[in-house]
Amino acid sequence: MLNIIWLSFFFIAFLTGLYRLVMLGDTNVFNDITLATFTLSKTAFEISLGLTGILCFWMGVMKIGEKSGFIGHLTQFLNPFLKRLMPDVPDKHPAYGAMVMNLSANMLGLDNAATPLGIKTMQHLQTLNPHKESASNAQILFLVINTSAVTLFPLTIFTYRAQLGAANPTDVFIPILIATYASTLAGLLAVASIQRIKLYDPVVLGYLAGFSAIVASILFYFAQLDQVTMQQHSSLVSNFIIFTLIIAFMAGAVKQRINVYEAFIDGAKEGFQTAVMIIPYLVAMLVAIGVFRASGALEIALDFFKSLLTHYSIDNRFVDALPTAFMKPLSGSGARAMMIETMQTHGADSFAGRLASIVQGSTETTFYVLAVYFGAVGIKKARHAVACGLFADFIGIFIAILVGYLFFA
Repeated sequence: MLNIIWLSFFFIAFLTGLYRLVMLGDTNVFNDITLATFTLSKTAFEISLGLTGILCFWMGVMKIGEKSGFIGHLTQFLNPFLKRLMPDVPDKHPAYGAMVMNLSANMLGLDNAATPLGIKTMQHLQTLNPHKESASNAQILFLVINTSAVTLFPLTIFTYRAQLGAANPTDVFIPILIATYASTLAGLLAVASIQRIKLYDPVVLGYLAGFSAIVASILFYFAQLDQVTMQQHSSLVSNFIIFTLIIAFMAGAVKQRINVYEAFIDGAKEGFQTAVMIIPYLVAMLVAIGVFRASGALEIALDFFKSLLTHYSIDNRFVDALPTAFMKPLSGSGARAMMIETMQTHGADSFAGRLASIVQGSTETTFYVLAVYFGAVGIKKARHAVACGLFADFIGIFIAILVGYLFFA
C-alpha cells in the first residue's frame, strides 16, 4: 500500500508537469519539481535532526516511568477495565503490561516508540490465539484501540510546530485530546457491537463514564471562554500537565531508589536510535509530497474541492488540512510529512496549520499498524479490524475539524 502511494505521488507529479508544459507552456514546471526534491530532502533531514533531542528526552523519561513503577501502577489501575474488554486474556497475563506500555507511549505521542511495544503485545496475545492465521477478538480490540491512539501528550507534534515557528506550539493540546478521545471511543463501540462485549457492565461503565466526564468537563470549560483566553488556558494546562508528569516519574524513581540519571540515559539511547530510523521515511515521504505540490497537482485537487464547497455555500477553510486527513489511515510518515508541508505552506499558526496538527494527533495509521502488528505474528485474516479501525479514523478526523473550528476558526 505504502509503495503504491509513494509511486503515485511521483507519477501524478510527472503527468501534471507534462500537462502544464505542453498545454499551458509552463517551461519552469520541471525546474520547480526538481528543485523540490533537493529542498525537501534538506528540510526532512533538518526536521529529523531537531526531533532527535525531544525523542531522546522523552524516551529517557518513559524509561524512568517504567523503572519507577509508574507503568505498573497504571496497569493495575486499568486491569479491571481491560479484563472485561478482553475476557479471553487471563488475569495478570504479560500481555497487559506490554499493552499498557504501548498505550502509554501513544499517550505521549511517541508513535515510533510504541511500535515495538505493540508488536510485543501482539506476540503475547498470539500465544492465546487458537487460530494462528486469524486475528483473535483480543488482538482486534487492541489493534483498533491502538490505531485510534489516545494521545494525551502529542509531544512530537509540539516539536514540529515549534521548529516551524509556532508562537505557542502547545495550543492544539486540548483539541487533540478531544478528537483522539472521540476516535478511541468510536473504535471501542464499533468493536464492542461486533464482538458483543458487555459495555453495560458496571465496571466498564464506570471507567467509560469517568473518562467521558473528564473530557466533557474540559470541553465544557473551554467552550465558555473566548478564543484568545481559550488558547492561553489550553497552553497553560498543557505545559503544567507535561511538566508534572516528568516530576511524578522522577519522584517515583527516587522513592524506589532507582538511579534516575542512568535510567534516563538508557531510555535516551533508545530515543536516538528511533530518531535515526525516522530519517529515511521522512525524507521519502516529504520529497514525494513536495514534488506532488510543486507540480500543481495538489493545488488542482484542493481548488476543485474548495469550488465544490463554495458552490454549496459551505465553509472551505478546512480543505487545506485534508491532505493530512486523507494520508493518516494509510501512512504515519506520509501524514506527518503532509502536516509539516501544510505548516510550511500556510504557517504553523494558520488555521490550516493548526487543523492539520489536530488531525495528525486525532488518530493513528490503521493500515500501517495493521500490517506491522499482524504481520509480526503471521496473521493473514484481519476479520473486522479494518472496518472498525477506519470507522474510528473517520470519527476522529470529523471531530478534529469541528474542534478546530471551535478553537481557531
